[in-house]
Amino acid sequence: MKTVIVYRFWQDNNQTLGNCTVLDDDLRPLFSSLSLERGWRDNEARVSCVPLGEYKLKLEYSNKFDTDLWEIYGVPNGRSECKFHRSECKFHSANYWYQLNGCIALGRESADINRDGYSDITSSKSTMTAFHNALKGDTEAILIIKD
Repeated sequence: MKTVIVYRFWQDNNQTLGNCTVLDDDLRPLFSSLSLERGWRDNEARVSCVPLGEYKLKLEYSNKFDTDLWEIYGVPNGRSECKFHRSECKFHSANYWYQLNGCIALGRESADINRDGYSDITSSKSTMTAFHNALKGDTEAILIIKD
């Protein structure tokens, strides 16, 4: 089973930046890119990045995006009294942190595209295609998020 590692290197309340690497079954790198997520907001659904940890990824059809996307399973709910998990946390294309609702976007380079003082990511659609190609033939993978 392939492994996807997101290594976070910068974070504030709005935005999280990192590197994403896909490793084959022998832990050899197949793909590498920048990653972009929302910032840490106490693991609140739709406004916070995914907590550090290990998760299962599954390739599933997304009605919203009308294509197959990798969904992150087992993301704990932000409210400790609730035993349910956050859902619909996916890998998809985006250039800006505010386009993400608990999901992860991948891109080639970092640039302040909209001049708001935040690092955005470029070439997200083509980078996501390369990510899917690295995982081609699989329907499940392991995701490890660390800093």
